[in-house]
Parts: sequence; structure tokens; C-alpha cells
Amino acid sequence: MFQDITVQELMEQRNTKKITLIDVRSPSEYKDSTIPGSVNIPVFNDEERAEIGTIYKQVSVDAAKERGLAIMSAKLPNFVKQFKEIEGDKVVYCWRGGMRSRTAATVLSLMDIHVNRITGGIKAYRKHVLDSLEHMQLDAEAVVLQGLTGTGKTAVLKQLQQEGYPVVDLEGLAGHRGSIFGHIGLQSNNQKTFDSVLFERLKELQSAPYLLVEAESKRIGKIVVPDFLMEKKASGTTIVLELPMEERVRQLLEDYTPAVYKEHYMAAFQLIKGRIHTPIAAEIEKHLSEERFAQAIQLLLEHYYDPKYTHTFGQYEGQAPIVVSVNRVEEAVDAVKEILQNLMLKKTGT
Repeated sequence: MFQDITVQELMEQRNTKKITLIDVRSPSEYKDSTIPGSVNIPVFNDEERAEIGTIYKQVSVDAAKERGLAIMSAKLPNFVKQFKEIEGDKVVYCWRGGMRSRTAATVLSLMDIHVNRITGGIKAYRKHVLDSLEHMQLDAEAVVLQGLTGTGKTAVLKQLQQEGYPVVDLEGLAGHRGSIFGHIGLQSNNQKTFDSVLFERLKELQSAPYLLVEAESKRIGKIVVPDFLMEKKASGTTIVLELPMEERVRQLLEDYTPAVYKEHYMAAFQLIKGRIHTPIAAEIEKHLSEERFAQAIQLLLEHYYDPKYTHTFGQYEGQAPIVVSVNRVEEAVDAVKEILQNLMLKKTGT
């Protein structure tokens, strides 16, 4: 027989062994939000779930259960096969730990496939995440990368994260670059997914001596960064990256690939067009329409982004920022590594 476990028990078990989490909700529910790292083996697909829901509301609970049983019976061999292909410990869950996860766990148990089931389902996990983020206290110091648009902050963070540095890539977790063009070409996360992946990342880094983050605003696209993290960043060590205009334009062309999403960028530009001096806006629009993206980007930097953000760079708490002036993003990576090494030497007194 299957065993129920709480979210807290799941967290403790995941610290000591590999567990495969299996979301048995429909694909659309899974896409909306799930426990990070889970795989989706749905009891019902979206159409089947909608059909059963209609029967539940318009006919009766028993009729809905009978229809659900008929659907499940037809797909049972393939359902069991998918679970058999997953090695090791397995945990299933649905929305509230109700009929779908109970049915899945019971059927699998009868087929001699042992799984645990999360009490309260993903709803309980969501509550655990929100409670944890609300009361989270970070002992680690924040090291904050700041700089004008295009100075390679995200590229530096991604490279350092690949090398094992304790990076919290807020833009990566949000699936958004933070600007009016920031969603283009990306799969943006909703608040539920952002909270979950942020919680899991901070859990991974709970023993880190510092957290390396970008100087994002509280809102990134549609998601909101928790207050405790904003406060931590405000009191952290700030590193300001400075790159030549030519390198900034090159970096933005690489990050945003405007040639692939020309129409999307043109549409997004219309949202800020009225905030730019009319002759300059017309010139930018002409460059975009004629695919002279480098020229358009440079004008946007000079006449929109740089004036918009420059005033915030002079507002620091605590010690003065460490300024890194380099010619290439690759040089910025090396410079930031050296700064981090010196900070750690200073902290340990060696």
C-alpha cells in the first residue's frame, strides 16, 4: 500500500536521497505551476478532466467517478508502464492530494510499484513555499551586479553559475529580462512558478558565504521579488560593470536576437515610443523596420535606457560600489571572480 508523506517530510527526504516527483494532474495544470523538477504523468488529460468536471457539476458525483474510472481503465497499461520506467523512489501528487493522486497511488500499489503521496498535494507545497519565503532570513551577504543596460550583467551571472558560484539569477528564474522587450523569445514564469524555483534555489544555497545577484527592480515582468531579498540586495556589496557602447550593443544583439523576433520588437517599441523625443523615436522605428538593429539599439540606449536608469546608480547604501571598467564581457567575468576572491579573503582574514 502507498504511504502519505507531508511536504516537510518530502523536503527532508530530498536532502538525503534522489526522489522522482510525479505530477499526475493534467498537462495544462502542470504547465501553469508544478514542484520544480517534477515530471508529468497525468491521470486525465485536459479534455478528459473538463469532461469529468462537467459531469460532476451537471449530473452527479457518482457519474463523474464512473466516467473517470472508465477513462483510467482504458489507459492503465500505458500509465503503469511509464511509472515502471522510472527508477528509484517515487512521490506522486495532484492539486490537494485527492482522488487523482490516491487513484494513481492505489493502482500502482496493486501493480507492486511503490510510491509515496504528498498530503495536501501541490496546494500544501505552495503554502510551504510562501510561508518559507515570508519568514526566510538570509545570513549570507549579497553581492550585487549593477550597470547600464547591455553591460553583460546576466551573461556574467550565467557564466559564474555554470562554474558553481552561488548565483541567484532572478531574470532566469522569472523567464524575463526585466525590460519592455524582456519577454520576447522567452517562456515567462508566473508568480507561483517563480516563487517555487526561487525557494528551491535559495535552499540549495543556504550554506553559501554570499549570494551573487543582479540589481533588479522589485518587479520583473509580471512577477514580484520578495521584500527580504530586496532588502538584502540594498545592503550588499555593489559591483558596477562598465562596457563601451559598441560592446553593449553587441551583447544586446546576442541576448535579444532581434532579427528572429522583428515584429515582436516593433510591437513592444510602440509601448515606449511616446516617451522618446519624437525625431529620435522616428529614427529608431525606421532602423527597426529596415533591420538596422545595432543602430536602433544604440539610440534606445542613449535616449531611453541610459537616462532612465543612470540616476539610480548613484543611490547606494553602505560602502561605495566597486567599479569594473572593461572592454569585453569575458573580461568582466574574470574581474568579478577576482573581486569575489578578495571579498572572501577579507572575510576570513587571510
